[in-house]
Amino acid sequence: MLKCNWCESLNATTSTGTVYWELPDGTKAVAITETPSVVCVDCGMEYQEDSIVKEIEDQLFLINTRELEAELSYTQLMGKQRLLKRNYFDFTS
Repeated sequence: MLKCNWCESLNATTSTGTVYWELPDGTKAVAITETPSVVCVDCGMEYQEDSIVKEIEDQLFLINTRELEAELSYTQLMGKQRLLKRNYFDFTS
C-alpha cells in the first residue's frame, strides 16, 4: 500500500493515466498516455510521483521536440533518442 501525498491515506495504489505536458520551449503541449501514477481511493487524487515528473521533464528537455507526436505513451517518450546524455542544466543532483 502507498500513502497518498495529498490526504495521507493508506488507500493509494499505483496505476497509469494520461498526463498533458507543456514542452520546455512552450511551443505546444503533448498527451503522454500510460504514465505511471498514484491514485487515492479516499480523496480521488491522481498524481505522478516526483521521480516520474523529473524523468518526463528531463526527457522533454533532452530530445528533439520538433519531431514529437501530439500524443504518445510514457514508454515511447522515454525511448526517444536523446540529443544530450543528461540534463547538464539540472543542478539538483
